[in-house]
Amino acid sequence: MLTDSFGRVHRDLRISVTDRCNFRCTYCMPEEGMQWVPREDVLTFEEIERLARLFVSRFGFTAIRLTGGEPTVRHRLASLVERLAALDVDLSMTTNGSSLRRDAVALREAGLQRVNISLDSLRADRFLELTRRDELASVLDGIDAAVEAGFSPVKVNVVCMEGINDDEVVDFARFGRERGVEVRFIEWMPLDGGHTWSRVRVVPGERIIATIGEVFPLRPVARDDSPAEVWEYVDGAGRVGAIPSVTAPFCASCDRVRLTAEGQLRSCLFSIEETDLRSLLRGGASDDELAAAVSSCVAAKWAGHQIGQVTFVQPPRSMSQIGG
Repeated sequence: MLTDSFGRVHRDLRISVTDRCNFRCTYCMPEEGMQWVPREDVLTFEEIERLARLFVSRFGFTAIRLTGGEPTVRHRLASLVERLAALDVDLSMTTNGSSLRRDAVALREAGLQRVNISLDSLRADRFLELTRRDELASVLDGIDAAVEAGFSPVKVNVVCMEGINDDEVVDFARFGRERGVEVRFIEWMPLDGGHTWSRVRVVPGERIIATIGEVFPLRPVARDDSPAEVWEYVDGAGRVGAIPSVTAPFCASCDRVRLTAEGQLRSCLFSIEETDLRSLLRGGASDDELAAAVSSCVAAKWAGHQIGQVTFVQPPRSMSQIGG
C-alpha cells in the first residue's frame, strides 16, 4: 500500500498523456495560449506503462484515469489503453468529447471502461465563448457515441461558475435525464491559466442540487469513497452529482496521485512541488528506486489544499498542464 503521513491509502492514479488540447477554455488557459511541452520531454507509452505497472503491482493501485490536456490528441491512444487494460484496473478517461465519434469504439475495444466528458454549456454561443471553439455539436455527438459504444456510466462534468453558466443547471439535469448520462457539477477551483479565479464565482454544490431538486425531486445516494455527492431522481430517471471541492473539500479521504505528461509526480492537485520520475526512468533507475521516489513524494502530502485561507498558494501550472 501507498500511504501518506496522515494514514490515507492511495489507489487512484491520474495520468496526463499530453498537455496539449484542441480547445482553449477561458477558465483553464490564458488568452495568449500555452507553451507546450516539447515532444521529446513527454513520456512514451512504454514509460507510462512501466510506471503504471509499478503503481499497480508494488502499491496495489486499482484505478487509472487518462487525462490531458485533451488525451485524444495523443497519437495512437488506443494502443496505450490496450497496454494499461492488461493491468486489470478500473480504466477511465476524461475528455472534452469532440473526437469520440471517431475514437469511442476503438477505445472501448482496447479496454477503456468509462469516460467523463467535460462540457460547461449547452448553448452554442456560450460554448464558443468558453472554449474559443465552435464545437458544441461535435461534443454532443461524442456523448451519444460514447453511450452507443457501451461505456457505462458516461458522466458529463460541468464546471459551474456564478454569472457564467449557473443558469444552465436545470438544463443540464434535463439533458442528463434525456440522454441517459450522469451529470456531475464541479465547483470552480483556482487552477486557471490566467489566475483569474475568484471565490465569488464559486457556485456551492449544495445550491446546485437544491435548484435541481425543485424541478426534479431527488433523494441522496449513500456516499462511497468518491469525491462526488450523488443523488438519484425519485422517478428513476438516473442520477446527478456535485463535487464540492471548494466549499466541502474531500481532502481527508483523497486517494489520488497525478503524473504529468512529462513525468512529474504530484501528490495533490494543488501541489507546488513535484517529483521527477522521468529523469529516474531515463537515467536507468530500478523499480526499487522508482518506488522509493514515489513513496517519498506521497509521504510528504499535506493535509488539505487550504483554498480560501491566507496560506493558500495557487499552483503555477494550470489544470491543462497538471491533468485532472
